Amino acid sequence: MGDPAEKRPEHATYADLEAVPEHQVAEIVRGVLHTFPRPAGPHSKASTLLSADLVGPFSRGRGGPGGWWILFEPELHLGPDVLVPDLAGWRRERMPEVPDVPFFTLPPDWCCEVLSPSTATHDRKRKMPVYAAAGVTWLWLLDPLGQSLEVFHLGPRKLWELEQVFSGDDLVRAAPFDAVELELAALWTPRGSAQGETPPG
Repeated sequence: MGDPAEKRPEHATYADLEAVPEHQVAEIVRGVLHTFPRPAGPHSKASTLLSADLVGPFSRGRGGPGGWWILFEPELHLGPDVLVPDLAGWRRERMPEVPDVPFFTLPPDWCCEVLSPSTATHDRKRKMPVYAAAGVTWLWLLDPLGQSLEVFHLGPRKLWELEQVFSGDDLVRAAPFDAVELELAALWTPRGSAQGETPPG
């Protein structure tokens, strides 16, 4: 099965990205413009609830250590590449305040990609190497349909090392946010509902 992302000619410019309709997500990786439909319900639910779980304890210091800025879908300019992770986080010692800018050139300390059928190959094959080259320290791959969380840490040779794998209804302490326990089951849409069916009562 081919990559469902729409790909345009190489050497795309930022003007090409800005011309993409707002109902699509657009990124430039290695000079190629990739466009995707906006996320479906299970993807949006997982990213929204995960953001809520992390922002309180880590951005606001409520029930956790604070010390981070957690942002939803920030636009990252990492060298020539333009990426939009579902979530990204910066330690405050590196970014004391969120700057008033349209995009970020300082690589995050952590990124989370919420996988969907239209983006999973793109996230793994194209975006993971860009994050590694930029020096992002931690990367989460959250799969709402497969109901799993993979936690990667950047090794000394700028290669991703799989540190943790969680699934189903695990209660998890996932680095670098292991100071707080996360309930994975709360992030998932019941499997029947994810297919547009009514789950049994």
